[in-house]
Amino acid sequence: MKVLKKIKGQLEKTDIIWAVTGSTAFALRGLPFDPEDIDIQTDKKGAYRMEEVLSEYVVEEVEFSSSDKIRSHFGTLEISGIKVEIMGDLQKKVKGSWEPPIDIKSHREFLKIENLKIPVLDLEYELRAYQKLGRDNTVKKLQEWIDKA
Repeated sequence: MKVLKKIKGQLEKTDIIWAVTGSTAFALRGLPFDPEDIDIQTDKKGAYRMEEVLSEYVVEEVEFSSSDKIRSHFGTLEISGIKVEIMGDLQKKVKGSWEPPIDIKSHREFLKIENLKIPVLDLEYELRAYQKLGRDNTVKKLQEWIDKA
């Protein structure tokens, strides 16, 4: 939470549209995940702006990066010993084609934790994203959680 407070404190002074995603977002909701880092999604402009705003923590500068399933404008921060990954205009390859980057605003919701409103991606979107990536273990946990809600 200390790192999220630091990030939120810096980013709320900007117009960057962002959201925590992955295991950290799931753990914040109470799901049984043990995050090793913090993943943040934004758009391309937001990724480079975030790098600028949080420049004292940059470990890997934001640059376009691609693998066989995912591509984005990717960079890494380290804040208080915690790895923070920035992903701008993240795209997934599905059935041989790259999907367009998501509109973060339309899939973002806010969790209130310790008097902070933390932006996260909604679970239905996350479930579909992990299905497309073939991450069956995560899909199972998310689906079970959604079904219980």
